[in-house]
Amino acid sequence: MLRCRSGLLLTAMDLVQIYQCFCDRTRLRIVHLLTKSPLCVCHLQDILGEAQVKVSKHLAYLRARGMVDVEREGNWMIYSLPKKRAAELTVNLKCLQDCARSDKVFARDLRSLTRLRNSCCEPAAVFEKGANR
Repeated sequence: MLRCRSGLLLTAMDLVQIYQCFCDRTRLRIVHLLTKSPLCVCHLQDILGEAQVKVSKHLAYLRARGMVDVEREGNWMIYSLPKKRAAELTVNLKCLQDCARSDKVFARDLRSLTRLRNSCCEPAAVFEKGANR
């Protein structure tokens, strides 16, 4: 199956592409958070406790490989998982969610996300969009 991205034809997402994205702990944490809600860079920066430039570089890496989508909302760039996902990605996201349940860092990230949802109002539509499951 072929799809068009920026004028280039790419084959459907394969396992190597997915695992290249998953081989970094920060990218894993980002993807895991995006399974729960679309987020902007500042949200991810706050939750992960990482510099904006590091988070942005990881998001660019994920975006270039079709692992995340981005949508502009005013001045905000909202990142989310693709609405239409390759079967390989869906299976690996489920595995990530299962494995993350027993990891303290991922659990802490989810608690931080909950606090952020309760205290953050900008951009308003991010948390209204709901989970990206």
